[in-house]
Amino acid sequence: MEVEYLTKEQLEGFDKYKYSCKDTGPLSIYVMHPFWNWLVQFFPRWVAPNLMTFSGFILAVVTFLLFTWKDYSFYASDPDHPEYPALPQWTFTVAALFLFLAYTLDGIDGKQARRTGSSGPLGELFDHGLDSFTAGLIPVSAYSLFGRGSKYSIIPFRMFFILWNILYNFYLSHWEKYNTGVLFLPWGYDFSMCGTILMFLIAGVTGHESWQFVLPGGITTGLMFEILIYNMALVTNIPVILYNIYISYKDKTGHMRTFGEAMRPLVPVTLFFFLTLMWVIYSPGNIIERDPRAVFVIISTIFSNICCRLIVAQMSNTRCEIFNWILVPTTFIIFLCIWMNSPMIELLLTYILCILSTSAHIHYGTHVVQQMCKHFRINCFSIQKPSD
Repeated sequence: MEVEYLTKEQLEGFDKYKYSCKDTGPLSIYVMHPFWNWLVQFFPRWVAPNLMTFSGFILAVVTFLLFTWKDYSFYASDPDHPEYPALPQWTFTVAALFLFLAYTLDGIDGKQARRTGSSGPLGELFDHGLDSFTAGLIPVSAYSLFGRGSKYSIIPFRMFFILWNILYNFYLSHWEKYNTGVLFLPWGYDFSMCGTILMFLIAGVTGHESWQFVLPGGITTGLMFEILIYNMALVTNIPVILYNIYISYKDKTGHMRTFGEAMRPLVPVTLFFFLTLMWVIYSPGNIIERDPRAVFVIISTIFSNICCRLIVAQMSNTRCEIFNWILVPTTFIIFLCIWMNSPMIELLLTYILCILSTSAHIHYGTHVVQQMCKHFRINCFSIQKPSD
């Protein structure tokens, strides 16, 4: 029996959907878009936009897997752990190249869709859904630049909050669209992607040691970027989002939902944050220190699933789910980890949750895409429509 995640109401909502987006970022307007407009002309018109999107996603995943292979525990760049071999410079060069290509493909897929006349709801859902996954994988990959030590970098517990800060701000952008009907692209995205690529490129040329220094006042490299990330959220993202929502209510240009309905999408992601926070605080085996990568993968994967459901709701103009079923086994496993008070069992349960959540999210994503393709009578990775 074929699993159908999208309801009839959501599919009908997709039929009425019209793309609405505003990009006011200076880097995007004056640098990236002119470059992408020039570059997209060299792509054959038979190349499907979703194929470009997926190729960029795969490059981001391969970058993450590269660092998983070479630096699973984030010790390779930590000078306090010389027993772990340092990452070869080529890994950073490859990461810079792959992320540049991923960022570029993500920037031109929509332009390719418009020039081939293949724009549609599936393309936007596919693009933003995959972005919600890489939003967690890319900063975790960048963590290998600094290592997990406290001398120049930050400990995994602080990285936990940085990751959640990045993910939550990504989520807020789609929550903003859920209420205003317009996707306002945050300025921080382009600056953060270009900054990450540049950091990898410099490390590829001069080595990761070039990012190990202390500024006046004892501010380490890790602390410097930590301050920068939090301030970008507090200055350039959250106030702008709240202002845009306020204006949409004032001018009656948004969906005019009640306060409870407007706040509804924040429930599952906030619940998930507190679940993971409780886990890392009360973990019997200090799981955030023992295997931070597994914890970060679980957070990124389940977050992406929650975010994808919000994207579906805002694009189809339907009521957002207040609870995600994937939080049921997650809560159960976290409870078992704490209750059984066994570091070994906790580690085993962590890996089980990592596999289950990833499998469940892949299942959800593939079946949603299949439903959309069937509904709109299109192929995901080719422009030609399928035969009857």
